Amino acid sequence: MTSGVAAGPRLAWRNALIERIEHQTDRVVGIFLRVDLDPHEAGQHVDVRLSAPDGYQAQRSYSIASAPGAELVELVIERLEEGEVSSYFHDVAAVGDTIELRGPIGGHFVWRGSDGGPLLLVAGGSGIAPLMAIERHRAAIAPQTKALLLYSARTWEEFIFRDELKEPRPALTFIATTTRGPKARPPDFEGRIDRAMVGDAFARWESVPRHVYACGSNRFVESATNALLDAGVAPGRIRTERYGGSTE
Repeated sequence: MTSGVAAGPRLAWRNALIERIEHQTDRVVGIFLRVDLDPHEAGQHVDVRLSAPDGYQAQRSYSIASAPGAELVELVIERLEEGEVSSYFHDVAAVGDTIELRGPIGGHFVWRGSDGGPLLLVAGGSGIAPLMAIERHRAAIAPQTKALLLYSARTWEEFIFRDELKEPRPALTFIATTTRGPKARPPDFEGRIDRAMVGDAFARWESVPRHVYACGSNRFVESATNALLDAGVAPGRIRTERYGGSTE
């Protein structure tokens, strides 16, 4: 997850041990890291740095998908064409390897229990990562706070965390929409998020969002934000995070 927030000078690079790798979809892996970082807030990200024996380094930013307080830091990494860092995690990385991490970083896209709700989360593809951290945190510390997750992917098989999300979660309404394949569940949608879809989702939810978080590719976030505004969501309630991935 790319972010425009730079790491402050106080953040040092730390060694992170890969403890587990999970294949979420054909194009996405979950990387679980043991690392000594300061506690993070739901919605923050970290910088990852890889170093080659010849001294060459590559660095990228990824949102944290694990909830605050989790034992391991979980990252969601989509394979990108010609992506040096993503290719490493998909083709080379193994349990027991060590990489470098710094963070947590970012303060604009975070949700705290004291912020309350209702809470609307709008995700495109791997943009679910920071929103999953928010949802996991909400379910753990404020399960009475209502939340709606509207999640878009090309096909049902490309939904990250689909097994976790399809199980009942306290006060969460999860609606998926597929843009290049049939829906898998009767309540879901087909097609890109637009004003009509947002209006239908709100009618089912029977709530008005107090806080809105939208995350995905540049094109997805722009389109989804316009749909939210057209549906009457106040601009000041919407926070966005964008990245360069292709999945939506």
